[in-house]
Amino acid sequence: MPSIITATDLKKTYGKGDTAHEAVKGINFYVSEGTCTGLLGPNGAGKTTTMGMLMGLVRMTSGSLNVFGQPADKLPRDIKARIGLVPQEDNLDPDLSVEQNLYIYGRYFGIKKDVLATRVPQLLNFMQLEEKTKSRVNQLSGGMKRRLVIARALVNDPDLIILDEPTTGLDPQARVMIWQRLLELKKQGKTLLLTTHYMDEAQRLCDDIILIDGGKILDNGTPQQLIKNHVKAHVFDVTKPLPSALTRVAEGKTQQDINAEDVGDSVLFYVTEAGTPSFRKTIPHDAQYLHRPAHLEDVFLTLTGRNLRE
Repeated sequence: MPSIITATDLKKTYGKGDTAHEAVKGINFYVSEGTCTGLLGPNGAGKTTTMGMLMGLVRMTSGSLNVFGQPADKLPRDIKARIGLVPQEDNLDPDLSVEQNLYIYGRYFGIKKDVLATRVPQLLNFMQLEEKTKSRVNQLSGGMKRRLVIARALVNDPDLIILDEPTTGLDPQARVMIWQRLLELKKQGKTLLLTTHYMDEAQRLCDDIILIDGGKILDNGTPQQLIKNHVKAHVFDVTKPLPSALTRVAEGKTQQDINAEDVGDSVLFYVTEAGTPSFRKTIPHDAQYLHRPAHLEDVFLTLTGRNLRE
């Protein structure tokens, strides 16, 4: 599939001399047409700087970053019109109604009034906001505002949609509804670039994951490829105190192909598919544990660590 976004040896350094900070350290990645790609990383990883360069808000130090084959910092107006942006903050106009926010934004793109007269109601229906058409923005809930921001990003019928943490702070019902809409957009052939701190969101939505930390790409691939490459297929989360048999496993005193990680009040045992039945037999009946498949959050914490980032 053609690449919509291509980064080659992309670097960004802030400051000079002894105070210089290299936020992005020569990364390479691409986003394929018609896919959803997740750019994931902890705070300070370099993803915000990368997104800033992609949107032309941050000037790169060296390398190249192309969108639709054009340099991201020099996109002509017609190329910019093919991009929809969902920012992290809800920067809606509180003095306007729900539909007015979409109409005026559409006019910025030069979209004709008769086109907007059809498109705006369609978008409000798509994001389940048709009953709030005449409401002021400050009368909306947080989830409604987020849905309106997404509707606004679609008003120019973009080919590429950039979503910066689109569901942060939303309740589960609102999150799931937005997930459904994003999956529908992908089915329509739209290309999505997503940043999120919710690993379940990334695993559900993304065809490809780019995992970045310290300004470098740690790995990239499909969610399932990353899980296969970095953790074993099954996780047993055993509450402390551990039974003696499992203490020996956790301390690496057995020959079993098992990895153990102490996470405070419990120990995570990563076990292969083949080893799962025999490991389960070593757990006493009275032990408290949870058995689950490994997921993307396991990969994220394995590669970036569990220390808090400010």
